Amino acid sequence: MIIERNLAPYIVFAQDPVLVGLQKISANRERIVFCVDEHGILRGSLSDGDFRRWIIANPTSSLEISSGEVANATVRSAAASTNPAELAPLFGRGGISHIPLVDDRGHLVGIAIDRDDVLRISDREIGEGHPAFVIAEVGNNHNGSIDLAKHLVDLAVEAGADAVKFQLRDLEALYRQGGGASGGEDLGVQYTLDLLAKYSLPAESLFRVFDHARERGIAVMCTPWDAPSVQALVDYGIPALKIASADLTNHELLRDAGSRQVPLVLSTGMSREEEILETTALLRTLGTGFALLHCQSTYPAPFKDVNLAYLERLAEIGDCIVGYSGHERGWHVPVAAVARGARIIEKHFTVDRTMEGNDHTVSLLPGEFATMVQQIREVESAMGDASPRVVSTGEQMNRVNLAKSLVAARPLAVGEVIHEADVAVKSPGRGLQPNALSQLLGRTLRRDLAAGDFFFAGDLTDTVSVGRQFEFRRPWGLPVRYHDFAALIADCTPDFLEFHFSYKDLELDPATVFDRPLDMGFTTHLPDLFPGDFLVDLASRDDEVWERSIAEVQRTIDVTRSLKQWFPRETEPIMVVTMGGFTKDRHLDPAERPAMYARVADALARLDTTGVRIAAQTLPPHPWLMGGQAFHNLFVDPRDTAEFALTTGTGLCFDVSHSKLAANFLGIAFSEVVAALAPLTTHLHLVDATGIDGEGVQVGEGEVDWPQLAAALDELAPGVSFIPEIWQGHVDSGAGFWTALDRLEQWL
Repeated sequence: MIIERNLAPYIVFAQDPVLVGLQKISANRERIVFCVDEHGILRGSLSDGDFRRWIIANPTSSLEISSGEVANATVRSAAASTNPAELAPLFGRGGISHIPLVDDRGHLVGIAIDRDDVLRISDREIGEGHPAFVIAEVGNNHNGSIDLAKHLVDLAVEAGADAVKFQLRDLEALYRQGGGASGGEDLGVQYTLDLLAKYSLPAESLFRVFDHARERGIAVMCTPWDAPSVQALVDYGIPALKIASADLTNHELLRDAGSRQVPLVLSTGMSREEEILETTALLRTLGTGFALLHCQSTYPAPFKDVNLAYLERLAEIGDCIVGYSGHERGWHVPVAAVARGARIIEKHFTVDRTMEGNDHTVSLLPGEFATMVQQIREVESAMGDASPRVVSTGEQMNRVNLAKSLVAARPLAVGEVIHEADVAVKSPGRGLQPNALSQLLGRTLRRDLAAGDFFFAGDLTDTVSVGRQFEFRRPWGLPVRYHDFAALIADCTPDFLEFHFSYKDLELDPATVFDRPLDMGFTTHLPDLFPGDFLVDLASRDDEVWERSIAEVQRTIDVTRSLKQWFPRETEPIMVVTMGGFTKDRHLDPAERPAMYARVADALARLDTTGVRIAAQTLPPHPWLMGGQAFHNLFVDPRDTAEFALTTGTGLCFDVSHSKLAANFLGIAFSEVVAALAPLTTHLHLVDATGIDGEGVQVGEGEVDWPQLAAALDELAPGVSFIPEIWQGHVDSGAGFWTALDRLEQWL
């Protein structure tokens, strides 16, 4: 059980529309809110069950009805002074999991919640399904300087910490001789007391640092070592208290801190298991939310003594959130702790490990702390879940390149029954996988195959999407290669073709590809890869890469111009260009982008684009280049993408999949991306997306709201041409394209 004193997510004014109450229920994910009047007096509870019962009884009522009228006015409450042990038996009766706590005048002052799996510090929820809460432990590493303390706060923010933590002592109250006197003490104690007397900051000074932390948007925590410090921190409004390992058995301090209605985070270093059990039992009687940190309190801690496996036992003992407070050298152990289930990580933080004080030697420098945070986030991303395994986007690409397929062992004609001798297993993996052989044998062919042609999923069914004459309100085309365009347009007449060049295609004479001019338009797409594993990067700072990139783009422009004789309807074809700006290991700081965009603009100025319209393709945050994941920095954020288009006059190829992934990555609404980019768009790639790197998904099978997008494009980009850019849409006689066009036809 925890007692929640931060009531904002859990209350709604009785006079507010019930829709407001429902929004709060959805936001707090607790399935309940409590109604109070304008004076904060409890008037009832509103759960999703209360609403369902009301709407069933009143199906024609407006959602403008007040929350108070829908709420359960007979909600069970308890006095705020009730001992937590007395509250526990109240849970479970009639499904009760939340008990409002009221003062003697009926004001709602707290909520007892029958759960221990979430801890809230400031605006962060800590627990399963949430990122690890990373604490930069400054302690006394400010060495008595307010300015250094503030600087450490700033560095912690830059390093990606979620919280910064300090320590507060009242030396007069804490030590037996008072005032930190050390005469007659052991050498270790004398050393510690001398440092504390020299470097401790008083409460008033620390509060100035806390204020600075709040201004920087980082949570602040503090360890009180004595009762006066607890009082001072609570009076300040500290969002959480950290109890040091040395005080895990200090039940008097624990009772004091645990009665202050703020979450506690407790380190368990220097403690035996029976002491942890004893302290946990005490905390449960206090009704405060708490987390336990596994800790080895040696400075520095030998790796052999860390024992990360104890995290699991600690979670059993505490039946609570667990974390890790590390004093070993390096940052790899905290990263491993996250993989073992730690939801909180605390690590000492300094600007100089050679400064006086025993905490400095086991502290991370700002750059090291930032690396730890980054690696924690990477490990969290890698943890995943136990859901059934699926093939990732990158794996799909490599599967096509490296796997094997079922192919025709000899020429086969329509109407033939497929026998085992008719099928061979060959690379690449574009067709049916070899394990589909048993499904294929005995089927009657519905198409002719030459020796070596792939068998596809369509060969296993009696119905398959086919090309036809589609009708759209804007020009539409098909993405094609030289070798497959004729087959793809056999049953339909698109307004244009988009040639996705390979670097080998650029070497072909178009006269060997076309036997007559075609009565349609065309666009082209810069090759994704050039000989020598070269990727075009017009933003590169490497002059050799930059110059070759310009040359390859110019060569593709020249080939595009040469195709105009085969497409007399097209006077100024669009050429889609992936401009570059990728990195291999991380995303760059946004401050580095303007110079990169300037480099791209300089490259474009070098090109002869006469008769060709360059369209800069919008890009995903994590592109799949050469079968592996990279990091795009340019044409991802719609704000700087739009600025580039406006300042250079370059049109955009708005790739819906790429930009949806970018919106997910940036945490912004896709509608905002569309609003920013659609008016600057000269060409569209229409395709769905999932997550932050699932590109090329079939239309209607991802996260894009297609009716909403179509309406926005009608308004902001009317008449702009499009192709269905489905991953592997061309295989199986274009089945993926036909499915996409079938679906898009209802909206476009």
